[in-house]
Amino acid sequence: MAGSLTDMSSAQSPSWMPDPATVENSNLRWLMDSLAISDYIDLHRWSVDNREQFWEICIERLNIKFDRPPAAILEGTAQDAKWLRGAELNIAASALDGPPDAPAVIHGSAGRLNSVTYDELRRDVARCANGFRNVGVALGDAVAIVMPMTYEAVVAYLAVVSFGGIVVSIADSFAPDEIATRLGIAQVRWAVTQHATNRDGKVLPMYEKLVEAGVERAVVVPGAEGPELRDDDIWWDELISDDETLRFQSVRSTAMANVLFSSGTTGEPKAIPWSHTTPLKCGMDGHFHQDIHPDDVVAWPTNLGWMMGPWLIFAALLNDATIALCDDVPTGAGFVRFVEEAGVTVLGVVPSLVAVWRTGGLLEAHDWTGIRVFSSTGEASKPDDMAYLMAAAGGRPVIEYCGGTEIAGGYVAGTVLQPAIASTFTTPALGLGLILVDDDGNQTSEGEVLLVPPSIGLSNSLLNGNHHKVYYAGLPIRGLPLRRHGDHMERLPNGYWRALGRVDDTMNLGGIKVSSADIERVVGATPGVAESAAIAVPPPGGGPERLVVYIVTSPGASADPSALKAEMQQALRTHLNPLFKIHDVVTIDALPRTASAKVMRRSLRAAYDGA
Repeated sequence: MAGSLTDMSSAQSPSWMPDPATVENSNLRWLMDSLAISDYIDLHRWSVDNREQFWEICIERLNIKFDRPPAAILEGTAQDAKWLRGAELNIAASALDGPPDAPAVIHGSAGRLNSVTYDELRRDVARCANGFRNVGVALGDAVAIVMPMTYEAVVAYLAVVSFGGIVVSIADSFAPDEIATRLGIAQVRWAVTQHATNRDGKVLPMYEKLVEAGVERAVVVPGAEGPELRDDDIWWDELISDDETLRFQSVRSTAMANVLFSSGTTGEPKAIPWSHTTPLKCGMDGHFHQDIHPDDVVAWPTNLGWMMGPWLIFAALLNDATIALCDDVPTGAGFVRFVEEAGVTVLGVVPSLVAVWRTGGLLEAHDWTGIRVFSSTGEASKPDDMAYLMAAAGGRPVIEYCGGTEIAGGYVAGTVLQPAIASTFTTPALGLGLILVDDDGNQTSEGEVLLVPPSIGLSNSLLNGNHHKVYYAGLPIRGLPLRRHGDHMERLPNGYWRALGRVDDTMNLGGIKVSSADIERVVGATPGVAESAAIAVPPPGGGPERLVVYIVTSPGASADPSALKAEMQQALRTHLNPLFKIHDVVTIDALPRTASAKVMRRSLRAAYDGA
């Protein structure tokens, strides 16, 4: 998720105003003109009131290829919507249908860029897909991809989808037992991985983690040195076929193309299937919210284990744009230089990355004025960081973007037609509605997010859970079909929205409810604090929750918890609530994060309880 950590006093002033050229050339302007709608608010209302017609326009605009056209765009109830009934297609065919000589992927590192055309990408996907066929992987088989977001990972992803296989997306950062859990849930026999990778001077094993996780067979991309392969495993070059004929296996629109996992930190992760219809949501959001055009170069530091990896593939390729993949860590100067040299025009960020760039002054030495649009997701952002990012590119908007794997994109976002106020959202996503409810189920201006379905992209099943119980059971009835999401948000008086974290990150301090995001906004501004995470823990024997703050100190700053605690306590007293009292401050080298870069507060609570 992304959103605001600001108060209303700073939320009123736009950091960017739409200019006439941006508005005139935007994809949204085309849509509004074609519908004779002059105001964006009216357009969003139309998209919700006319969902079938809206998605029919999107399908045509994205040039989705069908082997058998749908008998209907939408049928069924909101909780059990059936999209594209009767249709047969393979979504990889639409993703790979860009102009043959146009660049599809730019990959490498600063000073060493490789450009691959759509024609070359199709050839490489064909050779990979035919290689899988040669070793007996076929329609409906699950293939895990456990490696960084490299060119080979993109080729393998599209190859598996093209022959009707099912990609199982697993973040390469997971430990062997976590990988094993996901392999078991999805019943994976084959996996694609990298031998090892060199990140920031450290060699990180991948192949040996897969072996320890018990994968039956592996295809291994050469990387940093590691152990010899097992007898039944093969190198990437051994898999790749000489056959360059690309054959797309036609499947039902509901057939699984990808299994992704929630980033939960306790219990078994939710296994969320994406069908061959799901990526239309990625393409639509990219088209209308991030305003991706065919001449754009789109970069987003991500991983196939997080939904933004598949999102990047489909949001870029369904819009005939170019994907930019960097080999360097995104926190370093090499990535910043890559963005400039690759000609990136649409750059996705995680807010904590922006904080690192700002602290290190990394953007000052490079020219990012070629960027048209930023987009931010993954966690709540800080207004000062977002304002810094906009200014670094000579004044460009940040499209705040909040959603989830089970949405295949965002439910609240921004547009290039509306003023950008740092760290706030301007609109629910097109084709979706949302309301906020309090603990009693009453509609409010600050509370839990409930979505108003249906939409393409919304999940309708789980491999290992009761979908209805997770997303629909027990919700209040307000004359609308409602779907649970779990975010805590506020609707501002100016009509914009700001994120306050997850509902389960809300704490009760002395009888007053407050979000962890609000606490972190205040204590994070303390000099010497680079990052912070606020949690509430019960005292031994029970009683009111106590506030504990974990911090990562800035390089060279004092790490004296007592002194920092006094400063942060004064900041809370002055800027938030004098009744909030910090029980403990714990310094830590790095905040624990999920594969999608979200802070694992539940892990911090468990660690503190254990200590």
